[in-house]
Amino acid sequence: MDNKKLGLLLVGISFVFGFFLVYFNVNLVGDSGELGCNPTEECKNIAGLVSMTNMGFGFFGFMLALGFYFLFFNKTEERILDRLEAQKEVAVEEERFSLILKALDDYEKKVMEIVKEQDGITQSTLRLRANLSKAKLSYVLQELEKRGLVSRVPNGKTLEVHLRV
Repeated sequence: MDNKKLGLLLVGISFVFGFFLVYFNVNLVGDSGELGCNPTEECKNIAGLVSMTNMGFGFFGFMLALGFYFLFFNKTEERILDRLEAQKEVAVEEERFSLILKALDDYEKKVMEIVKEQDGITQSTLRLRANLSKAKLSYVLQELEKRGLVSRVPNGKTLEVHLRV
């Protein structure tokens, strides 16, 4: 059940319970006033019932506080679910990327891993990091562009390489 719904339910139940406690307590006070409360057996019964209503008020306060806690403060379940979803998305993305890498040759794998580490890397910096010649890197990038895995965007006199997957 959603925490907000549970909080509203607890607050509602506690208010109804509190209303009945107040009504019962007012009746008990009226009865004790009528009896004059001499130390008789009935006065002892009324005193016992008054102490029970005091315990009921404690329970009422606890339910009300718990309801407000669930209503306004308890967000841990949502945070845990969000974190689990984010971890799952990252794992799926990593698995998808590793499947793509399995279909590539060594040079293409190397270039793809570097571009993944630093998206938007310039082609000249990529050439230095991959330790490839300009011609070989250009050929590898053309092949990756044909497959739709990367895109090259002009930036001044050089090109930026971005992942498409």
